[in-house]
Amino acid sequence: MLPQDPHNARLLSNVHPPDWTNPKPDGRYNLVVIGAGTAGLVCAAGAAGLGAKVALIERHLLGGDCLNTGCVPSKAIIRSSRAVADAVRVTSLGVTVSGAVVVDFPDVMERMRRLRADISADDAAARFRDLGVDVYLGKAQFAGPDVVEVQGKALRFSKAVIATGARAAVPDIPGVQECGYLTNETVFSLTELPSRLAVIGGGPIGCELAQAFARLGSNVTLLHRGQTLLAKEDGFASKIVDRALRRDRVSVELGVTSIRVQNTRDARTVTTGVGEDERAIVVDQVLVATGRAPNVEGMGLDAAGVEYDARDGVVVDDRLRTTNPAIHAAGDVCMSEKFTHAADAAARIVIQNALFRGRKRLSDLLIPRCTYTDPEVATVGLTSLQAAEAGVAIDTYQRPFTEVHRAVVDGETEGVAAIHVRRGSDKIVGATIVARNAGDMISEVTVAMGAGVGLRKLASVIHPYPTQAEAIKHIADMYSRTRLTPRVHKWLTRWLRWTR
Repeated sequence: MLPQDPHNARLLSNVHPPDWTNPKPDGRYNLVVIGAGTAGLVCAAGAAGLGAKVALIERHLLGGDCLNTGCVPSKAIIRSSRAVADAVRVTSLGVTVSGAVVVDFPDVMERMRRLRADISADDAAARFRDLGVDVYLGKAQFAGPDVVEVQGKALRFSKAVIATGARAAVPDIPGVQECGYLTNETVFSLTELPSRLAVIGGGPIGCELAQAFARLGSNVTLLHRGQTLLAKEDGFASKIVDRALRRDRVSVELGVTSIRVQNTRDARTVTTGVGEDERAIVVDQVLVATGRAPNVEGMGLDAAGVEYDARDGVVVDDRLRTTNPAIHAAGDVCMSEKFTHAADAAARIVIQNALFRGRKRLSDLLIPRCTYTDPEVATVGLTSLQAAEAGVAIDTYQRPFTEVHRAVVDGETEGVAAIHVRRGSDKIVGATIVARNAGDMISEVTVAMGAGVGLRKLASVIHPYPTQAEAIKHIADMYSRTRLTPRVHKWLTRWLRWTR
């Protein structure tokens, strides 16, 4: 964990204490959890809290990607980059700041490491030991269908959970291995701002970090093979994010068909091809953000009778059971929704199904997602493209934030709220919100969908004025107006005349 400073030393003392002594196995465990990321930690703490005898094994850092190389450090840096953007635009609010806005990148990264170390206390090995969990540090390897070995010790179990997560997937790009590259697992170790940065990949990680580093002062080029950024999102959301990145001086290249990297003196030359055309850019660092690969190697899964695939991960059924009935899996190692909150929810399913013969299903979960660009993109349920692919006829109601009063006075009108309903009804099947704080707003729609509340009921929910979440109320009102058909309008007019 670099750099070697007091913050990272404090982080390691929590999530991989150098003087940690593994416990001595004493009898069969109710549950052995392999991997101490979000899914593993939730499984271990939840099971121990219910009285189970639990072992937790982690070969690297407790807290997994989320704490160490994902959610926590990235959002800390994004917050600093938002402050830069706000300071630059503050004149539009009638405020004058004398002098230039100066970014102290080492201080930005030091703040991130300090906050990460603060938060790491929640995932500390000592904390889980105090919760009644036997914490083992070391590499886990199955030695049979009901036994796993770690540091020469055999742990027998009635049930086990594979929660080993995923890592950055690096495609076969000519020259990138020889020249060196960054991923989300190494970019947060930087102490100097790359003057010129190439970001390969236009998914959530690539878009978030490209915008953040551009705002912090890097000259950023984003290279993406697709024709649109954030390809899983509704088209209008992708376009808004594309415009936002270009506004923040990110050079966005779409439809890139080839990339190769070469070392040139103290820099790297990245040559990109779009069709027959090629161009070369000189950068100081290359950040690869092209997806995730499940951690399934080197655990002896074959010995445990667990089927897996190098690309898709551990094979599970809808109840998160593997091909070994005594072993479940949860989180990025087996799920397509690679989010911390999805791993948390899946772990709760595993606890019930593995220990108490529950029948909870992964497919019953309603999992929202958020990309933390500025504006953010938050989605729950079906997008319009997914609805079309599934043959679900929908009506879509949209409200641009240019028509939401709070967004107007905040100067945050860049965005749209859209809710999809099953055609001819008020049943919500999906929503996408693009707004400064879309991630906070999407939960209202998620709750409505989970509770079976349609737009008709949402129209009667009183929202404080003025708030940006009123966009949801506006959409519900739009649906209500569609119920006022010419026939209904004619009947109401007659009724009012009769009652005068």
